[in-house]
Amino acid sequence: MKAAVINHYGGREQLEVIDMPIPKIKSDEVLVENMATSINPIDYKAREGLLKRMFPWQFPVILGWDIAGIVASTGDDVTSFKVGDPVFARPDIDTKGVNGSYAEYTAVKADKLALKPNNISFVEAAAVPLAGLTALQMLRKLQLSSNQKILIQAGAGGVGIYAIQLAKMIGAYVVTTVSQNNHEFVKSLGADSVIDYHKNNIQDVLSDFDTVLDTVGDVDNGIAILKSGGHLVTISNALTDQQKNTSDKTVTEGWLNPNGQDLAILASYIAKGELQIVVDSLYPLTTEGIQSAHERSETHHARGKVVVQIKE
Repeated sequence: MKAAVINHYGGREQLEVIDMPIPKIKSDEVLVENMATSINPIDYKAREGLLKRMFPWQFPVILGWDIAGIVASTGDDVTSFKVGDPVFARPDIDTKGVNGSYAEYTAVKADKLALKPNNISFVEAAAVPLAGLTALQMLRKLQLSSNQKILIQAGAGGVGIYAIQLAKMIGAYVVTTVSQNNHEFVKSLGADSVIDYHKNNIQDVLSDFDTVLDTVGDVDNGIAILKSGGHLVTISNALTDQQKNTSDKTVTEGWLNPNGQDLAILASYIAKGELQIVVDSLYPLTTEGIQSAHERSETHHARGKVVVQIKE
């Protein structure tokens, strides 16, 4: 199969498309023939070697944590999916580094899969799992409820787009930070108020918030705008002891727990037309394509998700 790999940690030039063996599946796994994948900030952080303490990978490493494709085969213990099913998933991170999603096939634990909604393409489906699941689970961790005020940092980014929409479904008052050219876009997703982060420090214009979802590492400013009893979750920074122990406020780190049950919740929203998917740009699974996809992601200016189409 074709796969985009790195043989060394470093810049985008380390990515190249080569031939690799098709993964062998275990009894609780499904082999997915991938139609598309997408790029997340964790991808280029992993490429640069920033995760090597967490994951002792052996080169060559196939990166990528979003898949959308068709079930090619199933393990002996798998009863919930069959060959030919259209599916999507955020697979487990493989400890050997050979089972990422930048490839024509990926082995996935069956409990991580959900059926792809019929009303979206594989390209659109690939833009959902990691970012959508993160948004869903972080709002759950914040215990966001109707009529609460929430600040969602970077509302035009992959997680932000889903978080705005999901927070509005709950009935919250949503404020988000974006650049000037994304103001109308995030309002179309449901944002009630928009802050231009180039012009304003959030601490100067916001206060008395129930919750903050930090996706950019702006933890101290986020804490400052919380009311007493408020809750901030960050997915971008390791917290200091001082931040964790903020008086009268709850400040925590959020970690994604990939699972098919939550992905099926998102799929139901998508099937009913309640959750919009935004694809920023599309690239092919070639050496030039995957390098360009990483380049676009690293600008931090993508509106929505950067997607790689693996097959038509």
